[in-house]
Order: sequence, then C-alpha cells, then structure tokens
Amino acid sequence: MDLTVPEKLTLDKKHIRAVVNRYASPDLRRSLWQVANTLVPYLALFYLMLRSVAISYWLTLALAIPTAGFMVRTFIIFHDCGHGSFFKSRKANTILGNITGILTFTPYTRWKHDHAVHHATAGNLDKRGTGDVNTWTVAEYLAAPWWKRFGYRVMRNPLILFTVGAFGSFVFAQRIPLKSQGKRERASVWWTNLALAVWIGVLVWAFGWRTYLLVQVPVFLFGTSVGVWLFYVQHNFEGTYWERKEHWDFFMASLKGSSYYRLPAVIQWFSGNIGFHHIHHLSARIPNYNLPKCYRENPIFHVQPVTFWTSLKSLRLRLWDEQNRRMVGWEVLKKVDMEGTGA
Repeated sequence: MDLTVPEKLTLDKKHIRAVVNRYASPDLRRSLWQVANTLVPYLALFYLMLRSVAISYWLTLALAIPTAGFMVRTFIIFHDCGHGSFFKSRKANTILGNITGILTFTPYTRWKHDHAVHHATAGNLDKRGTGDVNTWTVAEYLAAPWWKRFGYRVMRNPLILFTVGAFGSFVFAQRIPLKSQGKRERASVWWTNLALAVWIGVLVWAFGWRTYLLVQVPVFLFGTSVGVWLFYVQHNFEGTYWERKEHWDFFMASLKGSSYYRLPAVIQWFSGNIGFHHIHHLSARIPNYNLPKCYRENPIFHVQPVTFWTSLKSLRLRLWDEQNRRMVGWEVLKKVDMEGTGA
C-alpha cells in the first residue's frame, strides 16, 4: 500500500519514533559477518588487480568494477560506524570507522561531524552547506554574479559532479583540514593523511607507482561516482522537500526529503541498503542490515519509490523553486527571462 507522506504525518510522531527504535539495535554477529563479507573480498580483489596489471590491463579494469562495489559497501560500514549504529560499543565503532576511513580515503571524525550536521539540517534552506550537495534557489541564482553562476553550473553538471567532482572530493578535498572545523576534526584529517601515506607507501614499495595508480584510480573513479550518485539522488528528486527554518520539520524532511530508492537486489546489497534513505534519516541508529526489515514490516514507510529509471530525471534538476516548492532545471530561467521582458 503506497500512502502519501502527508497522510503518514497525521500519525503520532511519537509512534513513528517508537517504530524505528525497535530496529535500532546492532547485532554483533551480523555486523562481524558484514565486515568479513565486505573487507576480505575488497582487499582480495584489490590485490588481484595489482597482480593483473602484469597480465592484461583489460582484466584489471574488469576487476575494478566489483572492487569498486566492495569499496562502496566498505563506505557503508564506515558510515554506520559514524552514526554509532554498527556496534553497541562506541570504541569498536571508532576503531572500525578509522580503518574503513583509511580504505575509503575519508577522515572518520571529521566526516562523522559533518554527516551528523547533514542529518540535523537536511531540507533546511537556512542551514545548507555542511555534508550536502550545494543547492541554490532560483532567486539566489538570479542574484549571483556571473562567475558564481558559472561555477554553480559547472558543479551541478552531471559530467563533472559524478566524475572529477566525486573523485576530487574524496582524493583531494578530504586531505585538507579547514580552520572553520574543530580541533578533533582537523586532527582526524592529519592522522588519516599519515596513515594513507604509510599504506600507499607500502603498496608503492611492493608494486611500484605505475601499478598502484593503474589500480587505485579506476577503483576510485567507479566507486566515488556511484557513491556520490547514491547520495545525490536520494535528496535531489522530483517531490523532494526544502523549507525555511521556521517551517522546517524533521519528519517531513526525512519522509519526503529523503527518497526510498528501490534498487535491484545485487545493487541494494553492494550499497548496504542505503536506498531506504527515508527510514535512515528518521533514525540513523538503525544498522544498515535492519533497514529492509523495518520497511517490510511497517506500511507507514511504503512511500512512493524512486526507481533507477525515474531517478534519471533528477539529472535535469538544478535549483529549488521556492515559489512553486519544487526542484527545477535550467529551463525555468528562460521562463523568468520571458516574464521579465514581458514576452
């Protein structure tokens, strides 16, 4: 049964909290099994790629696809550790979070902070800019100078956002500590950089720079592109939610501003069930392996899904139209120009 979000929100919000809280308990055996069936094949495939370069680079590129898939799944474990949902022990989450953070080139403490801000502000027009994909309103775009408009257009171009943008965000941007962030967050960047220098140094010593780059670059190109796409499409889709601070509602932002991205079973497995994003935003304490069960057992969460084919429509969405409360593409600017000239 597909109910609309407004119908769902007539229910007691305390009831919704009670429902999601039933699934917010990690299972140690399932968590350990997920570590085993993710990190072991990820590292094994990476090693096979390093060896395959001497045989055939076409074989290396073929292996890069499943390796990138396991990298995405490794990031989901990292992601759950950051929410404190993978283990009951905070220390265990921190240890595994730092290990998986090194494998995915992401400083654990800084990302944990920024992502917590994202969860607390998703869909809030007055609190954009931390842990999200930059989204302007139509009015903001029209008021910006030409060079800022140009930069925004480049950034929101799919050919940039899901390729060099995604790659650069993980490989380069995550290496730079920011003065605006706290001492612990900056320290996590430096410690991660140091650990990466050691890890990469060992691989380069064992296999050489050329072989290392021929393996690492395609894995990260594929993995970061898919990862950023999964994150992007679950907040940038037709029917999403944005509100000013005074009208912003956490439950609306979760159920309407975060999509249920219905994916084929194999992709759902590799993406760690992140497609149940509306439930995840209602309770980030739910381990990724409990999300499907929470969805199946509670019709309240059976929102209209975004499918792979319908998600492609999000590629044309660029700006938030506050007046009409919807995401729009560049074509809306032509309409504004016509209205402004009286055409």
